[in-house]
Amino acid sequence: MKLSKLYSNKPDLFEPVEFAAGLNVVMAEIRLPENRKKDTHNLGKTTLGRLLDFLLLSGKDPKFFLFKHLDLFEMFVFFLEVELADASFVTIRRSVADATKISFKKHKAARQDFSDLSLLEWDHHDVSFERAKELLDGVLDWRALKPWSYRKILGYLLRSQDDFREVFQLRKFASKHSDWKPFLAHILGFEAELVSAHYKKEHDLSKKQETAQTIKNELGGSVQDISKIEGILLLKQMDAEKKQNLLDAFDFRAQDKDRTKQVVYEIEDRIATLNSERYSLNQQRKKVLASLEEDQILFNPDEAQRLFAEVGVSFIGQIKKDFQQLIAFNRSIVEERRGYLQEERTDIEAELKRVNAELSTLGKKRSDMLSFLSGTDTFVKYKQLSDEMVTLRADIANLEHQRGYLHRLQGLRTEIRTMIEERSHLQAQIEADVEKQNSDQDSLFSTTRVFFSEIVEEVIDRKALLSVAPNQHGHLEFKADILDESGNTTSAALGHTYRKLLCVAFDLAVLRARLDAKFPRFVYHDGVFESLDDRKKENLLMVMRRYSELGLQSIITLIDSDLPSRTPEDSPVFADSEIILTLHDEGTEGRLFKMKAW
Repeated sequence: MKLSKLYSNKPDLFEPVEFAAGLNVVMAEIRLPENRKKDTHNLGKTTLGRLLDFLLLSGKDPKFFLFKHLDLFEMFVFFLEVELADASFVTIRRSVADATKISFKKHKAARQDFSDLSLLEWDHHDVSFERAKELLDGVLDWRALKPWSYRKILGYLLRSQDDFREVFQLRKFASKHSDWKPFLAHILGFEAELVSAHYKKEHDLSKKQETAQTIKNELGGSVQDISKIEGILLLKQMDAEKKQNLLDAFDFRAQDKDRTKQVVYEIEDRIATLNSERYSLNQQRKKVLASLEEDQILFNPDEAQRLFAEVGVSFIGQIKKDFQQLIAFNRSIVEERRGYLQEERTDIEAELKRVNAELSTLGKKRSDMLSFLSGTDTFVKYKQLSDEMVTLRADIANLEHQRGYLHRLQGLRTEIRTMIEERSHLQAQIEADVEKQNSDQDSLFSTTRVFFSEIVEEVIDRKALLSVAPNQHGHLEFKADILDESGNTTSAALGHTYRKLLCVAFDLAVLRARLDAKFPRFVYHDGVFESLDDRKKENLLMVMRRYSELGLQSIITLIDSDLPSRTPEDSPVFADSEIILTLHDEGTEGRLFKMKAW
């Protein structure tokens, strides 16, 4: 497919643009001296590419110039005539006012003007937007792109200035890698199905892991053993069944017996144990308090000196000093021991508090049970037992809830382990495919990388390397590097000028490698000569002409100041047949749209 003609229903404001089969040049001439130093001139050379994208059914973006300035363009209807692989033509009609309704007409002859044709005479008229894309996809028949739509590759075919920042990840692909890497792998000859499946598997795995974490959070962050939950649930269900039978029979003899046994053998034993423990703790506390009171040093050296002086005995010098040191030493020991005793006292009092609280609870429970046993009102017992059943059923419901979550969590863990294995298997398959395509000199990727390097070498006399390799996560990494004389990668590709050259070389290499397939045959590069020196411009021009001879339609835009210098004796850089559109800054007549800048 190649571009044939672009026109509108208002030729006085937008003149028709007819495209040649080979090299097409859109020349912007800066004729006014005051405009030569400007970075942008708003003549329309970049707008032309955007308009082509619009006619190839880009989405309706309110920031797009046609819709942003609707007051200027609302009455415009645009037409794009394209040549198909069988040498027939199809014209696409799209209006600005009703941009989601598209019309198509197939025809045999080129350079038609259907601007006055009524809608009823179109083969398909006012087709809904999504359906129109499906129809155009079928008409273009770019089978080599399947299962992707024709729209997926247009970013590489219609390169604006913003699309020269990266060779592979275009501005429209500023999203997840899973949105563009599988497609890029496909057009380079790799098994894109594996790449897509790997990304999908990662996405599904991430969702499963998030769900598992949510369930853990629902369980309060602690995941108990399913066997323990099942066991407790079984016991409570059996207990509930017994109590329900008693309630149904209105017979509380067995319940009385169980209560009696529970009071005698369980609660009384526990109360006795706790009382013994409380007695022991009180004894320990008493000893600790006594020790704290005893740990006092009563000897005072000053008092001893006064006493000795009264009886006429000397108590000075070294003797007093030794006693003071001894007292200091003992005091440090006492303080350390007091610290331990205080800690022990704190622990004992905490244990006493716990024991007293449990004794209080057990005492009330014993009182309630004895009251139940001594009660003669059957309805009171029935009410108490009913209350217990409510609590028991709530416990059972909570345990069943936990059991359901745990079963779901176990199932998710099994699925996660399976998905991790499947992801690893896909990663291994991707690595094997990459190795195969890299090592096979006749593979589509090897062919593309050879064309890519040839173009760069012909322009700047340096080899370039197109490489694809999986990273540690199994994701493909695409690289385009310029090599030095030793074959090592350099930082030259980081500069804007050479990065633009790599973009151009990549686009041309991909198209040439697919010349024998159902694939597009045109490419649009905006401002292609900017920043290159004259010799490299000439070299790139030769490459584009040679590729045009191979059957590729190359559309380039440039400013006249970017033309390579030639002497008056030399032939012009471009033949008249190659220049399809000349723009200039001398009034509105020189602009793409014959109106004031918006």
